[in-house]
Amino acid sequence: MNRKLTLALVGGLTITMNVFAQEQSSKAFPFVLPKEKPDIELSAALERNYDAYPAPRPEDNELYSQFKYTELRGFDYNGHDGTISRRDPSKVIFANGKYYVWYTYRNTPVPPQGADKSNDTIPSSDWDLSEIWYATSKDGVHWEEQGVAVPRPPKPQVGWRSVTTTDILEWEGKYYLYYQGFMEASGKRGDDCPVAVSYAESPDGPWTPYNEIVVPNGGEGEWDQFSIHDPQPIVHNGKIYLYYKSDFDGDPNLVRMQGLAIADHPLGPFRKHPLNPVINSGHETTLFPFKEGIAALVIKDGNEHFTIQYAEDGVNFEIAAITNLMPTAAGPFMPDAFTNTDYGKGITWGISHITNATDWEHNHAILLRFDCDLSLDVHDPEMKKHNYYYKPEFYYQHGLTKEQLQRVAEENAKVMDNRE
Repeated sequence: MNRKLTLALVGGLTITMNVFAQEQSSKAFPFVLPKEKPDIELSAALERNYDAYPAPRPEDNELYSQFKYTELRGFDYNGHDGTISRRDPSKVIFANGKYYVWYTYRNTPVPPQGADKSNDTIPSSDWDLSEIWYATSKDGVHWEEQGVAVPRPPKPQVGWRSVTTTDILEWEGKYYLYYQGFMEASGKRGDDCPVAVSYAESPDGPWTPYNEIVVPNGGEGEWDQFSIHDPQPIVHNGKIYLYYKSDFDGDPNLVRMQGLAIADHPLGPFRKHPLNPVINSGHETTLFPFKEGIAALVIKDGNEHFTIQYAEDGVNFEIAAITNLMPTAAGPFMPDAFTNTDYGKGITWGISHITNATDWEHNHAILLRFDCDLSLDVHDPEMKKHNYYYKPEFYYQHGLTKEQLQRVAEENAKVMDNRE
């Protein structure tokens, strides 16, 4: 202390500052990013970089990926006039030497017209008056449509208005398709569509409806009282973990979150988890076994949209990565979805959809393939890049609305008036 003080008095402020700088430099964050958290005091951002993510660099994060897209072959959309729609694909499975996917299929005389104009033949929404169809493929790009798997049952059975948004489970040699069963046209508040199920000995059917609700809507005043959407089953810890989404609130916009129901048998009973909702964001359910737990693509909607999350217990999810251009309503190919694995290997591709493929007057959805690297068995450096580049046209597509242009003009007028 005395020596430093003496140097400061003799040499002046410069010497004192140099000593201080040397002391600080020994504690500075290193130039080469450490793979492990360094034993020095860190900012909140750096603490998070090591504690919240599987790796400090996205390139090393097994739960980070870009997403690439490929047009599918074999599907006709009637000139994209809005009368044929394919959307909400299931997970992809491999059986009988080929890939299978199931999806919501609408073929109506006219495109969706809204709830007020809907009737027995005019759909209210893109998924109204739909059936569940399926297709097969040898390469995941060229598909052969096989036709209907689950038709709409007669009224008043569950799904008489529309059967949609299906996903597949294989359990003890049998196959189960879970889906939303609408009992009214979508858009009439309620969207009454609890989860129903059909089962078969083969992925090619025939499918037998269970004719019972397996996951009901919640009670009055509960978050899922009006809708149980996007049922997705995974075998985990020897049980069936069925994830689903509900929309609620609506002040001013609907909030979408995800819940979990667990059963010992595909036909139930399913018990909703007491901590529901278990994911606070996301428009559809896309989950897959990963290491000891479950990973989730949290796509659109909510505070944590465009994130990839992970929960070792399948319940308490944390953000593991942030990305972009995520697949909508993704149905991945996951070979270990039903094997009760204790170490999931992840995913590399699947089928998703694009809604409003042309314009709202001809509203319909199309299926497409996505590829990624969220797999422990694959290392694709191209998928791990995290600096996105888009052409100007991409940005111009996200222009201002008429109302926003008017507001901007009014704001500019005020500025110009004040200057004068």
